[in-house]
Amino acid sequence: MSRVERPRAPRKPPGERRDEITRAARELALADGLTAVTLRGVAARIGVTPALVAHYEPNMDALVAATFGAIVSAELDELGDLIGALPTPASRLARLLDTLLDGTRDQVTLVWVEAWALGRRNDALAARVRDEMDVWRDFVQGLLESGIAAGEFDTDDAASVAWQLLGIIDGLNAHALVRWEDAADRGSRIGHAVEGMLGMPRGALAAAAG
Repeated sequence: MSRVERPRAPRKPPGERRDEITRAARELALADGLTAVTLRGVAARIGVTPALVAHYEPNMDALVAATFGAIVSAELDELGDLIGALPTPASRLARLLDTLLDGTRDQVTLVWVEAWALGRRNDALAARVRDEMDVWRDFVQGLLESGIAAGEFDTDDAASVAWQLLGIIDGLNAHALVRWEDAADRGSRIGHAVEGMLGMPRGALAAAAG
């Protein structure tokens, strides 16, 4: 029986091939989650053999960790730009919560949820998750501290409130992935809790959102 030969992938410069692999890993993660970022999955995405991918990326744990980091870093940069032009800390916080909880970022939520699970056995990923969570906490804490300085928020422990706030957001978004309760209602469920945590009048966040 004759063997069907796989067409050889066209040669590309090493840098271009690495960029192609990196891009394919990111596309796979956003479409199907981090578990889709495998040697075979990446190879199929770009039409090459798994051996070729392994030549350029011999450590798949490292590729998964880098893919996670690229996705969540890009999201935070985007959110920083989105809220940065708003006039007050309260309006920035309201927009941040609305954007994170409106269901349009469930692809990134899936990446986070799978990273927490896969990080148990992937040390490189676990380290990257911890680093990115620290960056997120610092981002939210900075926003809260600006609100305290402006007299809009009232708390003596912005770091703890930032930690609690991220825990609530992550939990609600994870629940929405399996459509528990009304996923569309997750934003309104958090508003009054956040107002209480920050000593704001009831409805203040909704008013700040405009």
